[in-house]
Order: sequence, then C-alpha cells, then structure tokens
Amino acid sequence: MSALVKEAWLLEHYGARLTLKQLAAVLQLGLSTINNRVSDGTLGVRTYLDGGRRFADSRDVAEYLEALREGASAGAS
Repeated sequence: MSALVKEAWLLEHYGARLTLKQLAAVLQLGLSTINNRVSDGTLGVRTYLDGGRRFADSRDVAEYLEALREGASAGAS
C-alpha cells in the first residue's frame, strides 16, 4: 500500500486527524506508550495541540507508516 492509499484509508476510517487513542490503534501501541513517546519526542509522527487536545494529521501518519514499510523492505534484502 502506498502512502497515498494509506492516507485514503485513514481518511475514510478516521477523518483528517486522529486522536492519540486512534493513533495508538493504528500503530498497534498502547495509549500510554503513545503519550510517553510524544512527551519524550520519540513518537516519529508529528502531533499538534488544538483546543487542548492532541492530534496527528492523517497525512503524517500515512507517511510514517510508509517509511516503516520502506525501512523494513530495505532491511529484508
């Protein structure tokens, strides 16, 4: 799945932005892990605050997933 296809899937299922709970589900990580990684700057997906709530843009999530795939493909050769 290309980044564009991933983005379309994310948009269809979650909309333009994901809450941290949704992001945790997509990345298959615990919410506490997501929060810890946001706090220490190691999440790998840009997040932002809006109205006191933190979100991730679906485009950034798709790019991150694609980068993980490419990294895994490079390591498998």
